Amino acid sequence: MKKNTSKKKQKKPPLGNGKNNEIIVYIFNVVEDEWSFLSTVQPIEKRYEKINSSNMAAECYLFANASADNFFYISPIEIPENFKNYFLEVVGKKNFEIFVPQMKTGLICKDLYTDKSLFSDLINKLRRYEKIKLISYAVSPEFLELKERLIQLGLNVITPEAPDLENAWTVNFYGSKSGIRQLAQQSKADEPDFIMPEGIICVGRLDAAKIAANTYLNDKGVVLKTNKGSGGDGVLIFREGELPNDYKMCEKRIYELLSEDGYWERYPIIIEKLINVDYRSFGAFPNIEFKIHRNGKIEMLYYCVMMVTKEGKYYGLDIHEDVLNERIATRITDTGYYIAEKYAEEGYRGHFDVDMISAKGGKIYVSESNTRNTGGTDIYKLTKYLFGDDFFSDVYVLNRNNYKFKTKKNYLTFEKILEITKPILFNKKTKEGLVISSSISIIENKKLLYTIYGKNKKRAYQLEQELFKLLEKIN
Repeated sequence: MKKNTSKKKQKKPPLGNGKNNEIIVYIFNVVEDEWSFLSTVQPIEKRYEKINSSNMAAECYLFANASADNFFYISPIEIPENFKNYFLEVVGKKNFEIFVPQMKTGLICKDLYTDKSLFSDLINKLRRYEKIKLISYAVSPEFLELKERLIQLGLNVITPEAPDLENAWTVNFYGSKSGIRQLAQQSKADEPDFIMPEGIICVGRLDAAKIAANTYLNDKGVVLKTNKGSGGDGVLIFREGELPNDYKMCEKRIYELLSEDGYWERYPIIIEKLINVDYRSFGAFPNIEFKIHRNGKIEMLYYCVMMVTKEGKYYGLDIHEDVLNERIATRITDTGYYIAEKYAEEGYRGHFDVDMISAKGGKIYVSESNTRNTGGTDIYKLTKYLFGDDFFSDVYVLNRNNYKFKTKKNYLTFEKILEITKPILFNKKTKEGLVISSSISIIENKKLLYTIYGKNKKRAYQLEQELFKLLEKIN
């Protein structure tokens, strides 16, 4: 980073330093976004496990800054030097610094401004810039408080991917299961294609168990969702044969399951009719992501196919213009734009996506909306940086987070994985290959997170099979 070389004594470093008169500060506050949910998970060991799992994605989201030449990254965890070097190998020369607060409360923005030494260091470095673009994974009350503190310190802070304070309610409202359901109900006349699975919203585990048992017995299946969730947690899916056929026994079993975690009592519970989905079908779970700019302009970023287990757990996605047939692509795009227009009218700004379900019989249902950066935002930003504006047609993107190493030995290292996968690592000349998204997950959880780029679907899946063969040397 270029330093000010003026010999004149000043109390504060000058604003701006010629070339670098603007800097991005990206805050990976995923746990802050999920805090209201995660803070209710029981037992406490399970809560910490989920918090640590969420924080590990900090390495993945370093790639969300691929196009930034100059940035500060606020991370909840230390990122190893070897992974930072690998990041630079993939994206090229960058000027960046990582700040990690000492406190680990889960509220990283608060942890940052209460860490006096670290915050003072950050402020001194920010004073060198005329403009600070403050960006976060999600817009939280703590993020807005951090922005206000920076402004009070005399810094010129803008938040291009966040709503104004008076419109910040849109984040939690439309990002909740009940909020998007209310929007769908209000939109029946204007947008008949914007439909959600039949369902109701109730409060309390006892009522939820009674209603869900009745739904299960009548419809041979039922889905229960807490108003807020995280990575598939907060969802219970029951298919025919998975619960007792006797009403009282069925109600009792559902109530027992709802009693295992505190969040079922804390939030409204959505009870939905089970949609008949062919989980073997490639396009069963389409998704579309948008960005609403500060001026209200709506930009469709990409659509994709999500990979989801029968238990409702997300484990990856495929991005390419051909992952969906023309009918479904048109349908989800039209519905997505309609939702985006409603969000924009209410003042929402930034990234959001819409999860959908493609049911047997051709119906497309909206499942939920995430008003934040998403499981695909970092991949989108890296891909656009590497391949340009035409990435959607020029490259097939395959991303997964569910590969588990079978070995019980503790010799797994990031360097070892790089060495073994070297034949298929991303090549800037051929524009194909493997990008490894995380090093910590490999070491701590024996889990590989990766993205593969291929010139088409066949080639991308071929490269994935080559990856599996190379990893057999370890397994």
